[in-house]
This record gives sequence, C-alpha cells and structure tokens, in this order.
Amino acid sequence: MTVTPRVELLSTPLGTARITTEGAGGTGTLVLGHGAGGGVDAPDLLAARDAGLAAGLRVVRVEQPWRVRGGRVAEAPVRLDLAWTAILEGLDGPLVVGGRSAGARVACRTADAVGAVAVLALAFPLAPPARPERTRLPELLAPGVPRLVVQGSRDAFGVPAAGPQLEVHVVAGADHAFAVRRKDGRTAAEVRQEVVDVVTGWLRQTLT
Repeated sequence: MTVTPRVELLSTPLGTARITTEGAGGTGTLVLGHGAGGGVDAPDLLAARDAGLAAGLRVVRVEQPWRVRGGRVAEAPVRLDLAWTAILEGLDGPLVVGGRSAGARVACRTADAVGAVAVLALAFPLAPPARPERTRLPELLAPGVPRLVVQGSRDAFGVPAAGPQLEVHVVAGADHAFAVRRKDGRTAAEVRQEVVDVVTGWLRQTLT
C-alpha cells in the first residue's frame, strides 16, 4: 500500500501543530496523537495508521505544538486537550480518535466534546508503575462510545479490564512501547502485524 502523506502546519491557541494526512477517507477519519516521550512515527501509531488505511479511513497523525517547538516535556493535560480539540474542529466525520499513551488519554478526555464515534487507545497508561492509586481509569471509562485498548502484556503501567463498550486486546510479550524480547519468541514485525489486524477488524466492525 503506497500512500503519499500530506504534511501541514496548523495554528492552534497553543502554537503551531504539525499534521500528517494519508488516505482518501471514504468511510471517515482516524485521528492519532503521540505519547509524551515520542512522536507520530512510533511503531504502534504506524501500525494503527496502516489499519485505518486498510479500513478505508483518512488517517491524520497530530504532532502537538510542544513537540513542534522542540520541547522535551509534554505540556499539562488541559493544554494538550485545547490544542487537540482546535485541530479536530476542521476535520470531517465520522471521527475515530486515538493515540498512544498520553495521546490516548487526550483522545479519551475529549472524545465526547469532539463528537467522536469511537476511541482507539494504544498503550493506555493506566497508572504509573508502583503507584496504582494514581489510576487514570476514569479517563478511559468516560467516553460514551466504543473503545478499543491495545496493550502489551508486560506494560509497566498495567492492563485495564474490558467492560461495557470497552474491548481490550493484550499483545503477548509486548511492553509499553510494544517491544518484545527474544526469549518471548516473537519479532517486532509479528507484533506490528497483530496490531494492524486487530485494529483493522475493530474499525470495520465499529464503523459498519
């Protein structure tokens, strides 16, 4: 599948964001946000991108203004949400919003406000390691739309339980970055294909 990406700079109340758009989007738009420590080319985001394209969606990967400015530390959640919602105002629906780690949290917190029809959460950071009392579960449960969590079985932030309108797919042997160890008997390519297949199937089912 060869798709030429379109990269644009977009003004937001928090500064300039960079968005990368691929696909025609005959069935809707999948919007993906990055984590606190990485960009839009994280392996799981690229796998989700491929899944969105396979499901016939336009895929938009959003680089937050703090990263475009060269920042190393993510801004406060309220600022992340403000920039994100400003970017989504100009996108056509139906919208599926998502992201990895901190980007998944942004997507969950804003899903209802932007009128999303579904949420894709990759490596949702359920609670900081060794601090289970600081759970982010209320954010994951807040959207009133179908949600899919794709989580590594070795994710140090934990793995949420499935519930009403909340599907959870656990990738065996994968950590928070979906990396696997040689002793797990799996390759990065196999993990990536698993994520592509699971997300593609869920998108097709959800948007039917």
